[in-house]
Amino acid sequence: MGTVIAVVNKRGADATETAIAMLGRLKPAGSESYGIASPTVIKTERSLDALQSRETDSPVLIGCAFSKILPHDRAQPLKLKDATLVFDGRIYPTTSGIPDAEIVAEKLRQNGKRAVKEFVKQTDGDFVFVMAETERLVTGRDVVGARPLHYGENRDFAALASERKALWEIGIENADSFRPGCIAVVDRSGFKFAVVRELGRPEPKRLSMRDASEKLQALLQQSIRERTSDLKECAVAFSGGLDSSLIAFLAKNVGINVHPVHVSLKNQPETEHAKKVAEKLQLPIHSYSFSETDVQRILPNVLRLIETPDPVQTSIGIPVYWAAEKAAEMNIHVMLAGQGADELFGGYRRYVDDYLRYGGKRVQESMFNDIVQMHKTNLERDSKICNFHNVELRLPFATYKIAKFAMDLPLTLKVKPASDTLRKLVLRRAARNMRLTQLIVKRPKKAIQYTTGVNKTLKQFARKEKLSLNEYLQEAFRAAFKGMTHE
Repeated sequence: MGTVIAVVNKRGADATETAIAMLGRLKPAGSESYGIASPTVIKTERSLDALQSRETDSPVLIGCAFSKILPHDRAQPLKLKDATLVFDGRIYPTTSGIPDAEIVAEKLRQNGKRAVKEFVKQTDGDFVFVMAETERLVTGRDVVGARPLHYGENRDFAALASERKALWEIGIENADSFRPGCIAVVDRSGFKFAVVRELGRPEPKRLSMRDASEKLQALLQQSIRERTSDLKECAVAFSGGLDSSLIAFLAKNVGINVHPVHVSLKNQPETEHAKKVAEKLQLPIHSYSFSETDVQRILPNVLRLIETPDPVQTSIGIPVYWAAEKAAEMNIHVMLAGQGADELFGGYRRYVDDYLRYGGKRVQESMFNDIVQMHKTNLERDSKICNFHNVELRLPFATYKIAKFAMDLPLTLKVKPASDTLRKLVLRRAARNMRLTQLIVKRPKKAIQYTTGVNKTLKQFARKEKLSLNEYLQEAFRAAFKGMTHE
């Protein structure tokens, strides 16, 4: 849909100017309308400037920048019985022709907080929502955290937004990520949270590799069907590795037109591998090569979108930015990607290193922490970048059912305590069950920041300035956000 904001003025003053200032920081490409709503009144305009003169005379406001992804998507906010609603996301399985926001509105029209709890507890999907009620907000987020939502407060405001910069704009410096699977009531006293649904501690079950891989195959097929049933075509962020190749293969098998999008700096060896894999899958790869100048050109924009100067986040964010940009240029506004697979199935090299050094219990704890934090480390970053390009990111691995299944798998079905293990063993077995080429099944995990050449290029930029990479990105970050409140 776009971006979401919500604010409570703790002093009881009209929050219109504050809400519009927040929206002013969140203007994705292709926004078709902007809206704000009190608990009783909705104001929408085609431009933010036109909205500036529409006072609401309410200390409690929600708002959004709306972009249509699917033909049946409907502009927001929406009116409920005694409240208003903004909803960003999808619920699965999809209902063809009926806007997701309308379905959610119908579920939440009655029974207030009880309905909100039941919705978060029972609904599978990628979503955030905020309701404006008399003197308060009620908000919730899906259990995995595929769509971004941040919150914070200061002396004057308690607020939420899809991006931290909207909170920084109104002087809330310490903006945190809203916990997935939670709801919150927000009023003049601040935030009151309740955990409704969560990914609990792993309970490893005795399961053979054969049974686990067959179950995983069925879960992935279901996830792909649910996330593509309302589509005729989609892009896939495509490296030619295990995760993206599986997604492209399964999406093709459900009968939609799949467009693998591969991006990289020029003359990277992984590009040829991606082309070979796409050929084996009989898919028409869209491959794009970029220069060091291209990295330098988009770096400030990427930093503004990911809202951190972290080197890993930046190095990953740049190729995600290119992939979303190219999908949008092809007029494809839904992109599938493999985020979450490494956390769920043991894709990182450090899991093996810890296994060898500290034993399996340490690795299981590390994997659990990575899974419950992956909304912060991966999902929010990529969703914000795609949203900027008016591209909806859908993540077939990052579902409650797959996450719960993966967490309860024996560790030995994911990695072995051996330096030469391929990792993600059960996922590779599932790929083998589906008769995918050995180019995919046996391909070692390679991180996107290295295979695209982006990390190396950023380090070169830093050396030219006689700075470490951290120092270089800190300076670039400050320049990108010059004048913002959080500095």
